[in-house]
Amino acid sequence: MQHGFSQHLSQRQTQSLVLAPQLRQSLKILQVAALDLRATIAEELQNNPVLEELPMENVSLEKNQADADTSDSSDQREELQFDREFEVLAKMGEDFNDESFVQHGDGERFTSEDAERRQHFFDSLVGEPSLQEHLMEQAELADCPPAVHEAVRFLIGSLDDRGFLSSSVSDLALLAKLPLETVQEAKKLLNSFDPVGIGAVDLPECLLIQLQSKGRGGSIAARIVRDHFALLTRRRMPDIARKMGFPIEEIQSAIGEIGLLDPAPGRRFAEDHNRVVVPDVTVEKVGDEWVITLNDDYIPRVRLSRAYKDIIAKGKLSDQDRAYLREKMRAGKFLINSIEQRQRTIERITREILNAQLPFFEEGLHKLRPLTMAQIATTVGVHETTVSRAIANKFIRTPHGVFPLKFFFTSGYESQDGASISNTSVKDMIKALIEDEDVSKPRSDQELVGMLTGRGIPIARRTVAKYRDELGILPSNLRRRYD
Repeated sequence: MQHGFSQHLSQRQTQSLVLAPQLRQSLKILQVAALDLRATIAEELQNNPVLEELPMENVSLEKNQADADTSDSSDQREELQFDREFEVLAKMGEDFNDESFVQHGDGERFTSEDAERRQHFFDSLVGEPSLQEHLMEQAELADCPPAVHEAVRFLIGSLDDRGFLSSSVSDLALLAKLPLETVQEAKKLLNSFDPVGIGAVDLPECLLIQLQSKGRGGSIAARIVRDHFALLTRRRMPDIARKMGFPIEEIQSAIGEIGLLDPAPGRRFAEDHNRVVVPDVTVEKVGDEWVITLNDDYIPRVRLSRAYKDIIAKGKLSDQDRAYLREKMRAGKFLINSIEQRQRTIERITREILNAQLPFFEEGLHKLRPLTMAQIATTVGVHETTVSRAIANKFIRTPHGVFPLKFFFTSGYESQDGASISNTSVKDMIKALIEDEDVSKPRSDQELVGMLTGRGIPIARRTVAKYRDELGILPSNLRRRYD
């Protein structure tokens, strides 16, 4: 009896260890923006031999041939089913302790400040990691001797914001007081981490690492970077073509390939409030209908290689090789399903945001309503933390500009006539009232409270002061102008 109970526990533990990496991958795919998703998928393409990228011109053809996969054997189809895993993912966080958000005491209200603190908590769940944190996580999982692990940690701490090493390997070995061979081995390990190209000593090496990761280490592009980088930086294509003995068209194509590489792989982890934003989804009105369009331009199309399917189907593999390929196919299919699940989740959440915030899309900022992630999670049928991850780092293009998806989740107030008003709309009202004031007699926070109350919006003076500070507006005594 006791033996059977112990065996049952062991079985459950093994199962959770198998599922955890795939669920973590699915959460990562859900959370990253479309631009960053390309790098994640590229890494999987490099690590999984049964995956291949589908050329854009073949995407529609591939969709038409999707039914061909139904010819897989019944045991293979069973291996590629992921309903259970995605059910776990959708409900992720249901066991999370939400007691701090539960209303305590009879008659105690859940205030706007409580809602903002709760929102801050969910925003904190999906804060982007720093470059060092991202690399340290990979270093902890690396199978290497302790000395190499120590050297890797030192190298990670020696990276600049581009992701390049700040000094030569020999100088860093002296600084770390470690053998040069150990630091060289650590650098080789660091070069294998995500993002691809990290840990290079200069730009040419960074580009070569990226080309090698794509299996292009012997290509014309790699040779240009390795042997003619000075000419490349000056765009001297005729000189490069003459020195290499290739037609200028091939040189131009190779330089185009180099142009698609990331010259600073660490920079996407650096805080940059002026970065170019690529919307992940667009909402626009076409005729009388609101249309949602997902941005798929930066997401590579991947599929399972039919060649490997045929190899398995022939049944001539050893049990070990067959098990290896079937596991890689399962992992590949899970990746494909995770990408599809990500897009569906973002579309469904956007649809519910559109339904809940339709007045904003129709008229603008002053019509923004209070909205919580819990409301959207309920209608979509996922957990609140899944919504939080799905909107992280995502942007939406609307008729009124480009906004972060989390912009639409805001606490608010209920006016005396029962209408709900978001705190963003209240801030907009405060800004308008101050812009309309007599500069020789600026309105105090208490006067603003009175004016908002007169509009049916109950609000405390300290909240008005807080919103005014967030808007970057000075107190009334500092706004006064004297003639």
